[in-house]
Amino acid sequence: MTDDAPFLGRNCTTPYPRTEVLRRWLWLLVQSTLFRWSPRPCHAFRAWLLWIFGADITALSQVVIFPTAKITFPWRLFLAPRSMVGPYVTLYNLGPIRLEFGANLSQNCHLCAGTHDFARWEMPLVTKPIVIARNAWLGADVFVGPGVTVGELCVVGARSVVVKDLPERTICAGNPCRPLKPRPDPR
Repeated sequence: MTDDAPFLGRNCTTPYPRTEVLRRWLWLLVQSTLFRWSPRPCHAFRAWLLWIFGADITALSQVVIFPTAKITFPWRLFLAPRSMVGPYVTLYNLGPIRLEFGANLSQNCHLCAGTHDFARWEMPLVTKPIVIARNAWLGADVFVGPGVTVGELCVVGARSVVVKDLPERTICAGNPCRPLKPRPDPR
């Protein structure tokens, strides 16, 4: 092998302008202090911090976000009223992530809105939005990949791996996640 042989990540540079990198560093500082150290019941305060950094949150007092949640880019996050980001949830929102009214992410969920184009040596970043529709519920440890929409009132079983859209009003589970049966209307 020679030093000029092709390798993955060759000529790779950050896709972000310097101002966005600095903004991200400032957010990391706030997230690792004020956000993380805030008492558990202070959901509106954490929503306010996200909003200050550009998150689209229309009702700060009507969202639940735990202090152990990790958000990469607040300015690419939309939280509708009554949505919940549970303990230790990771929102790796290289692309937009949208939680609609009443969407619920249980502990340790991981939503990843970015990947790389492995067909190119440079492996450039590819981002695709994630949407968790109205009143959808993701169980513990669910992984959701880029470009996925989880339908309204969908239930996703614990530890599922979601890489394709899921239909509304369906109970889904597995790796890969797939529809199992219709979800009855909640009482």
